[in-house]
Amino acid sequence: MTDAAAPVRLDLTGDIADLTRALCDIPSVSGDEQVIADAIEAALRGYPHLEVIRDGHCVIARTHLGRAERVVLAGHIDTVPIAGNLPTRTVDGVIHGRGTVDMKGGVAVALALAAGVPEPTRDVTYVFYDCEEIEAVRNGLGRLSRTRPELLRADFAVLGEPTSAVVEGGCQGTMRIEVTTTGTAAHSARSWMGSNAIHHAGQVLDVLNRYAAQQIEVDGLVYREGLNAVGISGGIAGNVIPDRCSVLVNYRFAPDKTLEQAEAHLRDLFAGFEITVTDASPAARPGLNAPVAAGFVAAVGGTPGPKYGWTDVALFSTLGVPAVNFGPGDPSLAHKDDERCPVSDLTTCLDALRRYLLA
Repeated sequence: MTDAAAPVRLDLTGDIADLTRALCDIPSVSGDEQVIADAIEAALRGYPHLEVIRDGHCVIARTHLGRAERVVLAGHIDTVPIAGNLPTRTVDGVIHGRGTVDMKGGVAVALALAAGVPEPTRDVTYVFYDCEEIEAVRNGLGRLSRTRPELLRADFAVLGEPTSAVVEGGCQGTMRIEVTTTGTAAHSARSWMGSNAIHHAGQVLDVLNRYAAQQIEVDGLVYREGLNAVGISGGIAGNVIPDRCSVLVNYRFAPDKTLEQAEAHLRDLFAGFEITVTDASPAARPGLNAPVAAGFVAAVGGTPGPKYGWTDVALFSTLGVPAVNFGPGDPSLAHKDDERCPVSDLTTCLDALRRYLLA
């Protein structure tokens, strides 16, 4: 019998690059976040100015200083699957490895602030949560919003999602649907007696190939939409004409649309086909005209842009909490095998958020 592995110890007050690497080197693919959650909880419990709460694999730490405002700094601790890109390595001031961009760099910044800013001018709730990279029903932040909504009450929220250290407002919505074609099964040696559902799927692909994705301006930011096939399945054997085929389609839509409007658009596009919505998360408008958001932008500097992709700013929007994305790393590198984050992005975000919390 071997001894249990020693718990991982995190130094929250040391070098931000070292903390980022330490977090990334703890594998935490969605659904397997216990070790990293344990390490984060243990590290935060060493600071008496923080109340620390554990809820499943979510770790919440908050100040209670009686300030006039409360801000949430949130980040997910899970990653997409590892692709031979751990352990991390640093080359010429850039940290390479899974999670460096999406989004353990942002988590490292929040942890450093939690430890290093004991008396912010705003009360702060730090939220580190699980299962963001998979289906919405398992999202840890979503679970908190349903079971412990008091933990997310705030005047403003910042998601540490990768933005190359500039503010990104709102986010796209996302919806996945299965578009199913049907036919008649038959032996492939007598194919004329059947009707091939996979061949009929060409009509679905024709719709996608003809589709012109829009660019839509919302509150001064331009969002690029997208409609793409991301999977296809059909057939039961190599000698059977298939009677069903399903094309999985992902729609990324601008925040001018509700979920209901997005679904109606897809049903119009694929009229006549069997459609099943398999997953959906709403978009969020930028909300940069809210005074708390404008104050944040002024404090951290830079010119805001739109967030391409979905983030949990949408969840905060449904809770009535203005929220923005602001974190280290180029978002176009998220989920890529060569994921990498400049150390300069980490220090820029850390310095900017420290200024904001002490302003």
